[in-house]
Amino acid sequence: MQKGNIGVTTENIFPIIKKFLYSDHEIFLRELISNAVDATQKLKTLASKGEMKGEMGDLTIRVSLDKDTITISDRGLGMTAEEIDKYINQIAFSGANDFLAKYKDDANAIIGHFGLGFYSAFMVAKKVELVTRSYREDAQAMKWTCDGSPEFTLEETEKADRGTDIILYIDDDCREFLEESRLSSLLRKYCHFLPIPVAFGKKKEWKDGKQVETEEDNVINNTTPLWTRKPSELKDEDYKAFYRELYPMSDEPLFWIHLNVDYPFNLTGILYFPRIKSNIDLQKNKIQLYCNQVYVTDSVEGIVPDFLTLLHGVIDSPDIPLNVSRSYLQSDSNVKKISTYISKKVSDRLQSIFNSDRKDFESKWDDLKIFIHYGMLTEEDFYDKANKFALLKDTDAHYYTYEEYQNLTKGEQTDKEGNLIYLYANNAEEQFSYIEAAKNKGYNVLLMDGQLDVALISLLERKNEKTRFTRVDSDVIDRLIVKDEVHETTLDGNKREMLATMFRSQMPRIDKVEFNVETQALGENVAPILITQSEYMRRMKEMARIQPGMSFYGEMPDMFNVVVNTDNKLVKNVLEDSEATCAADLTPLELTLSDLEKRHEELHKAQEGKKDDEIATADKDALEEVEKKMSEERAKKDSILSDYAGKNSIIHQLVDLALLQNNMLKGEALSKFIKRSIDLIG
Repeated sequence: MQKGNIGVTTENIFPIIKKFLYSDHEIFLRELISNAVDATQKLKTLASKGEMKGEMGDLTIRVSLDKDTITISDRGLGMTAEEIDKYINQIAFSGANDFLAKYKDDANAIIGHFGLGFYSAFMVAKKVELVTRSYREDAQAMKWTCDGSPEFTLEETEKADRGTDIILYIDDDCREFLEESRLSSLLRKYCHFLPIPVAFGKKKEWKDGKQVETEEDNVINNTTPLWTRKPSELKDEDYKAFYRELYPMSDEPLFWIHLNVDYPFNLTGILYFPRIKSNIDLQKNKIQLYCNQVYVTDSVEGIVPDFLTLLHGVIDSPDIPLNVSRSYLQSDSNVKKISTYISKKVSDRLQSIFNSDRKDFESKWDDLKIFIHYGMLTEEDFYDKANKFALLKDTDAHYYTYEEYQNLTKGEQTDKEGNLIYLYANNAEEQFSYIEAAKNKGYNVLLMDGQLDVALISLLERKNEKTRFTRVDSDVIDRLIVKDEVHETTLDGNKREMLATMFRSQMPRIDKVEFNVETQALGENVAPILITQSEYMRRMKEMARIQPGMSFYGEMPDMFNVVVNTDNKLVKNVLEDSEATCAADLTPLELTLSDLEKRHEELHKAQEGKKDDEIATADKDALEEVEKKMSEERAKKDSILSDYAGKNSIIHQLVDLALLQNNMLKGEALSKFIKRSIDLIG
């Protein structure tokens, strides 16, 4: 028997493995089984070259569970005593202390840097036994034992077959790994697609009301996953079946991209476009990264462009090390090339689908657009490619490329300043009447109801000169696209102010909502009242919901314009009736106001151009007194008009109809509206 110390330049390797790698301790299974796969594949290579005598036989790697132990067995190369001394007892650990201090919380970095795959066993085991016999003729089987200190023993033993058994005596604080279900789930996670069969016990079947073991090995992996095969050999159903294997509970994917490149780096894989309509963040971490069919991670930021982390599927590259670290991903040039390649491959595939079957592409657009818009917003290069196949959809469900839509609308929808105005709605039902008004004008209206459409609109305005997006309910139709012709109202200022006062007094008090009432001649066939919201303010508030830095906009009140149509017959009737009903009260007030306004103008003119100290105190007081009386008289006038409006059911009805059209009439106000409607009909 040989005894000795493991050759390291520091004795704290085991506390480091135990403590610092603890958060990732489940990877011990991946490391040990990956070693078994390597030993088996090397044996196959030797056999293919005729350097190994005898039959290879069954090469299945077996994982078995006992009361206190986990055993991993392979029939690979095995090791001689000299090889154990070289590969197990000597760890390249020079300059370790500085490195450990820097990367003490990153298990992958430490294991990858020092080649500690085998020693990850001590993350979960208080003792490890390695029983091995080399494939070489007349090799002596050896047993290596270590209890988690630098001391080990190496002795001859009996082993009938070539290969290696690693027996882990599981530590008391890691007994979760002795549960069959826990071990089974880890094997599925890390070994699902390993190229050598991995068996965990025997398959079970139901018999006489209970599960019993059969004679058949329970092989947990698919040794030839789809990405390792040639696309020419595969049918659509093969890709769909593989997707179901990866994501059993998901809907069928939209389509997929088979990646296969061997220069300037090696990469294979299959990326699927899933059906996603919202909630971007919940869909990330669905791409699985493999290294030679060994699972590495499902956190692939840095390896694929951020917008493609929404995709599902598999990427396999031997150029990305098994124990990949964040710092590696950020600095490695191969990773950057892979990211660029994948982005180009995706844009080429989308362009190809669009060119070959536009109808099918359009049918999938509503599911697909979140990927494309996310990419256009975050990757300049992707935008340059995607704007050739990205689509705009109008409220009649017709689809256009950006260029097609520009050509469609530039005639009718260019304003007097030469700006092309893209009208859009984000809810076709709620904004129906505004959409119809725009269509009656000969305008086209886009439907922009996607999660990223607010940000996309701003991007498209930046990218295209003299282009502006305006929501169809952001103003009255004649002011959405301002041409030369403008409706002039024939009402004098006093009558316009009377109407504004009456309707303003009957607008509801809603928390964080402000109404600005104005009058305008919109034509006798246009609704009596329209409620619109400023495009700029509404867009800022919408952006505030998705960009934390703009949250102050979200705290501002919603500002609505209430436009009273002075051409509408019902509004004219209200004005005539108010003038007749209130004449006795208003006429003397208006005469008084007229006199006060004349006096105010005289006093103001007399003081105009003078410095403050040149104006007599009496003159200042006189002007102030006139202004005070004018304010009082106007307040009396407003009160009379407000009292009249409060009793006028037509004003209430017109205001409520406008509120109802904008989904702003609720609760008690809605109940009163219904009762009033019945009374008016009756």
